[in-house]
Amino acid sequence: MSFTNGESWVVLSEIEQRIKAKIEAIGTPLKDWDINIYRGVLTGFNEAFIINGQKKDEILANCKEDAERIKTDELIRPILRGRDIKRYSYEFADLWLINTHNGLKEKDIKPINIDDYPAVKQHLDKYFPQLEKRQDKGDTPYNLRNCAYIEDFYKQKIIYPNMTKYMPFYLDNKNFYTNQKCFIITGKNIGFLTAFLNSSLFKYCYIDNFPKLGEKGRELSKIFFDKISVIQPNNDVEKQFLSAVISIQEQYTKEKVLAIDKMIFDIYNLSQKEREIIGFIEIE
Repeated sequence: MSFTNGESWVVLSEIEQRIKAKIEAIGTPLKDWDINIYRGVLTGFNEAFIINGQKKDEILANCKEDAERIKTDELIRPILRGRDIKRYSYEFADLWLINTHNGLKEKDIKPINIDDYPAVKQHLDKYFPQLEKRQDKGDTPYNLRNCAYIEDFYKQKIIYPNMTKYMPFYLDNKNFYTNQKCFIITGKNIGFLTAFLNSSLFKYCYIDNFPKLGEKGRELSKIFFDKISVIQPNNDVEKQFLSAVISIQEQYTKEKVLAIDKMIFDIYNLSQKEREIIGFIEIE
């Protein structure tokens, strides 16, 4: 049997066909799950809006009053890039987003008024010509473009890179923002979905659904996730997997990864032979 992954035809062996057919038969396409998949923040000029910790401290030091410093500190949010995402984890590069968002009119959230943040304005003014001419801007050159899902960055979510060879997925409970090199997934059964997407079964069945980039990379755009079929867990199963994912994120061990693989195999009722054929898949 063969299928197209959007780039080329992929030929599956008989056992691969059987395993994939079993997985898809009891799954639901992700497009029909109660989830949302969104791209990270597009600033239009990262040099101004994404800063390192040293620059963040400098901006806060320029705040003239404690109230202004506290308010400014809340405005500047930690941000992850695609390269920062690991399997069940992340590496924080001490990068921060100046979140001068453009508000949400439907929820009566006002755009950030830069005059309320003089130290931030002083920093952004150094780049004003570039900010003024960029296309991705809000009501003023100081504001980021409209983002209807801005509140989703403060929800429990899965973060993953849009281009990668490792296929890593991280469950975020720390309110990270992401740049445009990432996607986020919010909604129901996020714990189980994190485990499934990091599992050997997912890589075995679905890695070729994602087009190749170069020799080893893959493109993980939303359109390719829509057709992925995943079994929908009940509340008890979701709690079980969420607990396992949180545990592995607190202390990563191969034993815990293998344990989650086994839990996934059990959910799908795979035979011992099928489990041995899939094995443990670690992309290096």
